[in-house]
Amino acid sequence: MKVRKAVIPAAGLGTRFLPATKALAKEMFPIIDKPTIQYIVEEARKSGIEDILVVTGKGKRPIEDHFDSVPELEQNLTAKGKTGLLKLVQQTTDINLYFIRQSHPRGLGDAVLMAKDFVGNEPFVVMLGDDIMEDKVPLTKQLIDRYEETHASTLAVMKVPHDEVDKYGIIDPVTETKPGLFDVNQFVEKPDVDKAPSDLAIIGRYLLTPEIFDMLETQKPGAGNEIQLTDAIDRLNQIQRVFAHEFKGERFDVGYKFGYLKTSIQFGLKHPEVSAELKDYIKELAKKLN
Repeated sequence: MKVRKAVIPAAGLGTRFLPATKALAKEMFPIIDKPTIQYIVEEARKSGIEDILVVTGKGKRPIEDHFDSVPELEQNLTAKGKTGLLKLVQQTTDINLYFIRQSHPRGLGDAVLMAKDFVGNEPFVVMLGDDIMEDKVPLTKQLIDRYEETHASTLAVMKVPHDEVDKYGIIDPVTETKPGLFDVNQFVEKPDVDKAPSDLAIIGRYLLTPEIFDMLETQKPGAGNEIQLTDAIDRLNQIQRVFAHEFKGERFDVGYKFGYLKTSIQFGLKHPEVSAELKDYIKELAKKLN
C-alpha cells in the first residue's frame, strides 16, 4: 500500500525556549526567513506525501495561520509586481493540511494516537519538528523506499556520542540485514549511559504500520509519566518486525537553544541574501575574540 499520509506532532509546550514560547509556537521560530515547521512540511511533499495532519495544542494557532491564504497580502504583492515574494507566499498554501488539537500534553505517543481516524488502515509517517534533515534523497523518502522493500515499520536512526544516549530512544540492533538497515531486538527510551545497548538513536522520522494504534491505545505511561511512542514501538516489534534505517545525511537539531543557533548560522551561510554579509561578520567577530 502506498505511503501517502504524514503526522507532525506540534503540541509541545516548548519549555526549553521560555519565555519566548509563552506566546509564540516553537515550530514557528524562523530559520532565517522560514519557520522550522515549513522545512518539515517541504520534506514531506518532496517525499511524495499527499496529506499531512498537524497535531497542535494551546497557543499553536499561528501554525494554521501560516499555512492559510492571506488574500490582502497576495493582492498587495501582485499590485507591486513582487512576483518572487508572491510565489513564496503561495507555496505555503498549496498543501493538503489538516489540524487536530491535543488538549492535554500526555506525550508523543498520545499525540500520534490522535491521528488514528486520519490515518485509517494505512502505513504513515511521523515527522518531528525538532529535527531538520538534509540529504540528496529526503529522509522521509528513504523510509518510504525501505517500506516498499520490507512492508514493515521502519525508524530513522543515527549514531550519536555515547554520553548523549540518555537523551534519545536507542535501538538494540540484532543484525544489519542490508547496508544501513537493522533488524532490532529492542527499543529503549532514554536509557542510562552505562546501560544503552548501542549508540544508534531514533532521530525524529518514523514510518509506521497502522497496528501501532493498537499498541498506543493500551500503552501505559513511561518516562516522564507520558505515553512514549518508543515504548509502543517496542511492543509492536514483538508481534511484527520493526526495522531501523541509518541516516547518513546531515541532521540539524533545533529543539534546544545552541542547536537552533547553529542551524540558523549554517543555513544563513547558504542563504543567497545574507551569506556574504554573514561570512564577513563571522570573520570580523573571530578577530575580536582571538
